Amino acid sequence: MNGNAVRAIARKDLKVVIRNKAVSIPLIVMPVVILVGLPAVVALMPKGSDLGGMQSMLRPLLAGYSEGQMTAVYLLAFMAVPLYLIMSLTVSIAGACDSFAGEKERKTLEALLYTPTTDGELLLGKLLSSWLPALGIAWGGFLLYTVTANIAAWPVMGRLWFPTTVWVILAVWVTPAVAGLGVVAMVLISSRARTFQAAYQLGGLVILPVLLMSVLPAAGVMALSAWVLALLGLLIWAVDAALLWLGRRSFRRTRLAMEM
Repeated sequence: MNGNAVRAIARKDLKVVIRNKAVSIPLIVMPVVILVGLPAVVALMPKGSDLGGMQSMLRPLLAGYSEGQMTAVYLLAFMAVPLYLIMSLTVSIAGACDSFAGEKERKTLEALLYTPTTDGELLLGKLLSSWLPALGIAWGGFLLYTVTANIAAWPVMGRLWFPTTVWVILAVWVTPAVAGLGVVAMVLISSRARTFQAAYQLGGLVILPVLLMSVLPAAGVMALSAWVLALLGLLIWAVDAALLWLGRRSFRRTRLAMEM
């Protein structure tokens, strides 16, 4: 494995992503809307607001908190989990869609295919060029959300309470796996799609499982324990490994050359 070749491919794609507004704008707008918008809504809520009938459902999960504190913790720590995962997945997909489909549209794929790299090096470079920015944005967003969540809930909490153990596991263990799922799936889809738009539309198939996972915590049905998230992360990492193995076995630059 030629590390220099992999880094060169990743650097080239990163420069393209930065210049491509269709890719770079979602990388900026979505994290800001989710990680600043939700805390802003909580901050503007009247102090002592409750969640009506859902309050009785949450009381066993959030024992020890006052009515107003339960509302803040539920919205900022429970409801934000699926939004954060979807954000990380969407950011990873935005970059991965451009990996091969964008090269086809820009008529630069032929030059890339004739570079002195192996199929594995080419695929790995494409994967890293999408996964590393997604990971950086997810972790940077986690730090931003730590600040905004504490500020928004300060009037009712009166202390620094975020991040919780669940959120640390979410950011460090689960989110990289979710971003990897989006990247591996979309790079493989992009290698077969003819345009960036076609690849991006197919990205909805990757987001759908995360949307389904978001129903349980949003409905208050499942207590988001550290063990649940740790096992969820392990499952997603296993899916990532399986997709990567299958993708590596099926990826051939000769097929890409014939599709140009």
